[in-house]
Amino acid sequence: MEPKEANLSDSSAETIVDAAATIEVGWSEPESDDPANPLNWSSRKKWTNILTISVISFLVPLVSSMLAPAVQSVMDDFGTASDRFATFVVSIFVLGFACGPLLLAPLSELYGRVVVYHCTNALFCAFTVGCALAKGEAMLLAFRFLSGFAGVATITIGSGTIADGGLGLVGGDDSGAHGWAYYWGYVADVHGWRWMFWIMAIVVGVVTVFAYFVLEETSKLALDLTPGQLFARSILRPTKMLLCCPIVTVMCTYVAILYGTLYLLFSTYSFVFKEVYNFSTTAAGLVFLAGGFGTLAGLGYIANFSDRNVKSCAAAGKPVTPEARLPLIITVPGALTFPLGLFIYGWSAEARAHWIVPQLGTAVTGFGSILVFVAVQTYLIDAFEGHAASVVGANAVLRGLAGALIPLGGLGLYDALGWGWGNSLLGFVALVFAPVLWVLGARGRGYGG
Repeated sequence: MEPKEANLSDSSAETIVDAAATIEVGWSEPESDDPANPLNWSSRKKWTNILTISVISFLVPLVSSMLAPAVQSVMDDFGTASDRFATFVVSIFVLGFACGPLLLAPLSELYGRVVVYHCTNALFCAFTVGCALAKGEAMLLAFRFLSGFAGVATITIGSGTIADGGLGLVGGDDSGAHGWAYYWGYVADVHGWRWMFWIMAIVVGVVTVFAYFVLEETSKLALDLTPGQLFARSILRPTKMLLCCPIVTVMCTYVAILYGTLYLLFSTYSFVFKEVYNFSTTAAGLVFLAGGFGTLAGLGYIANFSDRNVKSCAAAGKPVTPEARLPLIITVPGALTFPLGLFIYGWSAEARAHWIVPQLGTAVTGFGSILVFVAVQTYLIDAFEGHAASVVGANAVLRGLAGALIPLGGLGLYDALGWGWGNSLLGFVALVFAPVLWVLGARGRGYGG
């Protein structure tokens, strides 16, 4: 393999991100004949790697939100009535999401992705067991944080592995897994919340062993600098991109607001439906299902129209810019249906309408969220292709902080404003940022993309 310069699509961003220009490992010439090049892998090999990563990326957010329906059981077990603990025990997982990328993304660029996958998958399994064995609130919170810290690795750097294989982004954001949390409401109600963690630890352990034998490396870095020097620069890159690249800052802030809002909803669903509709723990777990269906519908929608837009640009002889990932047919419904769902959910709960109406609202919100999340992530990966792991890490850092901290005020918000105005406030904040994607998309169309 021969080293070659990494290339950013935006020259100004290249200057801002890293004046020292990281060196990536290239492939033996001709590249089309190098069997180590993931672009030359067989379809079976590509999809085996990608589906393995996708399964892990599904399990991590499932573990993140599966505790939400069982929060009352946890509180009863530990003898606490703290509203702050009730929301934080769910959202602290994504605080780990915020911290993990700062270390794990640079490590993947230094030593390759596969070694990071194997180590973090094993740790994720161990920390999930720790949650099952927790003897008190502090111990459970600590292991929830560590689970998120280790688990975020696949979500953060998995997109880079997929991009290396030339398949584009498969699936997208982690939100689709949250809809499956409904099942764990039943598990918690019948068997106890600790069993949820034992079951998931076994599943994660099996997948971890399988991944050890299946996953192969797609990219490494050639260390023309010492590991210490390169690591010192690499660990700062996600933060520099977040603070010094305006496009990254604005788009990640938008995603963070939506993500934090979603986790506020995840943390309070069971309280809303128990108080307003007298749902049991099992029934409260079922309310996550509607959002899951909405997310799956959104994934199908964006998979169809995102690729179609890119192909139409190429067929018309236009340059395929990153902004091609932001067509109005995706960004308009995504940006508008997210707050629309919040309005439906909040005011129907306020009016005590039939429970199916707020469920419809959560489905609409789920549909809108996945459109925005995937559009933003594919745009950032295309725009900063040479540093995909770092820009995805920057995105994960900010949204993880929002996902951990915003829910802390969720129950207080509803107590002060009620279900209707509380969710409407969240919807209005999301609407303020809605034009961001439209403006960036228009910029691309202005250049012929």
